[in-house]
Amino acid sequence: MESKAIAKWIRMSPYKVRRIAKLIRGKVVNDAINILHFNEAAASEPLEKAVRSAVANLINNQEAKISPDDLYIKELRIDGGFTLKRFRAASMGRASHIRKRTCHISVVVAEKE
Repeated sequence: MESKAIAKWIRMSPYKVRRIAKLIRGKVVNDAINILHFNEAAASEPLEKAVRSAVANLINNQEAKISPDDLYIKELRIDGGFTLKRFRAASMGRASHIRKRTCHISVVVAEKE
């Protein structure tokens, strides 16, 4: 059995989130949550929320009792979202572009067989 959770429009650059996602991809859920909880990177907070949401979806939507110890992260995908385009005044009357990037986090949690 598997369950999915999606966190959309996270106001963080996808490559910053992917750097932290590499740490937990394929790990047991309890280990992944511990890694994210004690990591100081800002990207670990939305990742931890998405993993906890996927686990809660699986536990609450299944009739059979599933222990969180038997779950692992089957798939973890970080996709780019919409980019907010802003500008900043530059020298000689010009404008320099600022791109405020967003990302989507998709987590699939499955039971070990």
